[in-house]
Amino acid sequence: MQIAKYPDNQQLAELLQRPVIDQADLSATVSEVLRSVKTRGDAALMEYTARFDGVHLDRLEVTAEELGAAERNLSVELKSAIRLAAKNIETFHAAQREPVRQIETMPGVVCWRKSVGIERVGLYIPGGTAPLFSTVLMLGIPAQLAGCQEIVLCTPPAKDGSVHPAILFAAQTAGISKIFKIGGAQAIGALAFGTETVQQVYKIFGPGNRYVTAAKLLVQQSGTPIDMPAGPSEVLVFADETCVPAFVAADLLSQAEHDVDSQVVFLTTSETVLEQVIDEVEKQVATLPRQKMLRAALDHSVFLLLENQELALKAINFYAPEHLILACENAEELSGKVINAGSVFLGNYTPEAAGDYASGTNHTLPTSGFARSYSGVSLDSFMKKITFQRISREGMAGIGPAIVTLARAEELEAHARAVKLRLDRTQI
Repeated sequence: MQIAKYPDNQQLAELLQRPVIDQADLSATVSEVLRSVKTRGDAALMEYTARFDGVHLDRLEVTAEELGAAERNLSVELKSAIRLAAKNIETFHAAQREPVRQIETMPGVVCWRKSVGIERVGLYIPGGTAPLFSTVLMLGIPAQLAGCQEIVLCTPPAKDGSVHPAILFAAQTAGISKIFKIGGAQAIGALAFGTETVQQVYKIFGPGNRYVTAAKLLVQQSGTPIDMPAGPSEVLVFADETCVPAFVAADLLSQAEHDVDSQVVFLTTSETVLEQVIDEVEKQVATLPRQKMLRAALDHSVFLLLENQELALKAINFYAPEHLILACENAEELSGKVINAGSVFLGNYTPEAAGDYASGTNHTLPTSGFARSYSGVSLDSFMKKITFQRISREGMAGIGPAIVTLARAEELEAHARAVKLRLDRTQI
């Protein structure tokens, strides 16, 4: 880990740069996979599944029997926890619905906007280093609430050709039945282009490794929208003397265990707290199962001692973290000054893990600094907004002359005529 005390502005900016991931040959490799899936369909999917996942499948789609077995094989405790998380996620996202409001901009001119669910969406659920069944809930529930007519889920199979039962149960809980055993860039290609088995979708959601991310960016260039650009998971924690160092260390490590490319950043204005948190990190790493991954992630993580809270706030907004934890006395006040973050967690008893699983907010968030301009996934992510308007004869008499003037000023006479003809009719 990098440890720095009282860096100047230039040093601070350099320390907060994301790790550079070697992109050599990545785009070429992924482009070839996408081309193959587009031209060869299911045959390419079967071949890549055998090559990359080490399993030969007879069929790609999960069967009803497999779905039934998944529910039977999960513990009552886990099923109950999944249902609780689903309820909270549904409650939070359902509250994001917007009523249709008709606005009369001037007499006889009425405009309104309606939210309509995207007809077909694709969800990618990682299943390699960890079965992220929580992401099924985070994406599937708002997709259902939005009214998406078809929801297609892709996730990589295990070596025995199965899908983790928690992923399947979470899918059932979210009302998803079209589930395919396809992972990696080939899954993104299947969703973007369609194959004999997998139906083409109109927007793709979900996190993944660098190959999945590269594939999402490439299919977006060819016309299939995605939820957001995404990189490795990250968290920034700011803490003062009121924090619990063990809590802070646990929060940092909860992100570090995602992947070797994950980044954790710790900021404090107390040298004592800095030392205590570093000690706690070392103690806790030794007790966790994913030590190799944790230590690789910690190698490029940053622990900084800053002069004051104002500088910490500046660093937060510059870094624009995916997850931001404020473990400080005035967390509420400070949070009001945060303008760049994916999701913010306030106080000692609000771990980032709560948002990852069950509090209700969505955990699909912008990384790599994209929180400066992107929001996390929400109900709106699965909807498109259609505007409507209705103008009466009297409304046209009021607004028409201005439209004619504007159109002729832009030298678009056909626009002006379309209105002038109606104006002439209003005078009859």
